[in-house]
Amino acid sequence: MNFAFSEEQEELRRSVRRFLEDRSPVTEVRRLMETTEGYDPAVWQQMAEQLGLQSLVVPEQYGGAGFSFVELAVVLEEMGRALLCAPFFSTVALAQSALLHSGDEAAKTEWLPKLAAGEAIGTVALTEAAGRPGLEGIETRAIRGQEGWTLEGTKLFVLDGHVADLLLVVASTDAGPSLFAVTKGAPGLSTTPLPTMDQTRKQAKVTFSGTPGTLVGTEGGAGPVVEKMLQLAVVALAAEQVGGAQRCLEMAVDYAKARIQFGRPIGSFQAIKHKCADMLMEVESAKSAAYYAAWAAAEDNEELPVVSSLAKSYCSEAYFHAAAENIQIHGGIGFTWEHDAHLYFKRAKSSELLFGDPAYHRERLAERIGI
Repeated sequence: MNFAFSEEQEELRRSVRRFLEDRSPVTEVRRLMETTEGYDPAVWQQMAEQLGLQSLVVPEQYGGAGFSFVELAVVLEEMGRALLCAPFFSTVALAQSALLHSGDEAAKTEWLPKLAAGEAIGTVALTEAAGRPGLEGIETRAIRGQEGWTLEGTKLFVLDGHVADLLLVVASTDAGPSLFAVTKGAPGLSTTPLPTMDQTRKQAKVTFSGTPGTLVGTEGGAGPVVEKMLQLAVVALAAEQVGGAQRCLEMAVDYAKARIQFGRPIGSFQAIKHKCADMLMEVESAKSAAYYAAWAAAEDNEELPVVSSLAKSYCSEAYFHAAAENIQIHGGIGFTWEHDAHLYFKRAKSSELLFGDPAYHRERLAERIGI
């Protein structure tokens, strides 16, 4: 078992990093996070046409490149490092994943080519007022009528829900939780952007009022689909968190070398050395957890339910600690709006809570290994 990246994977990393440095520098991140849409359509198309990022893990039969989850983890790590403002995570890690595991050939044939080509943005609407990351407390209802299914209810914290062309909605039916496809502009569909701490990842409130939806998969069959999607989503998020944590470490070390105090770099002081050393240890450990989870996802290994929770819990805390220590090492300037440290801090905190906080995933981990 070799966890070293291949030369092709490293070249993918270099290509994505060059692209993001050119098309998504921090000045562009700051501009986009102030907009309602939260992304640049031109860059979105370039990601699809020039780099093929949206098609990375889509099978070739649906117009994709057919790569594995390991390549996706490499890309997400670079996106986390750059704080990319784009609906990539919602489209690839959520919508594509749900479709691929839905078992619905018609839905896959209709939507995966569009999502892979960057012609459509997708997301999954799961969470409701209770805020639980799973299927508990789903109150949105799907009602079967003579003309098909209609949806009633409200979803919260839907990633990129206000710009999505395809919303995969989890709703309750008499047979249990089911998955429905709702298209942008459908009657009775209302989306409202939500104010968020992390402005680089947009979220929305989505309301359904007699909104027509198309059943994806089987009625009552959303449970296994959503469970698999969430496992893959937290692995994807862990990879993104690793990229952000690595960037925080680099920022802190660079500043510790350059900042002179009492006639010497602050990096020579023992307290700063210890902070940087602790950050390095946590970042490298987070990489190990995220990379192993990505391998398990790529292999669809039986360990995936366990290692996905392990990676999410550890990488969440490692990223948040690195982001907080980065601010501390920068001192007063680290607390200012003009410095980029707060952008990573907010992303770290938001990502820590997304799809369940570390305590939630440690509890799931304990259950799965029988503690």
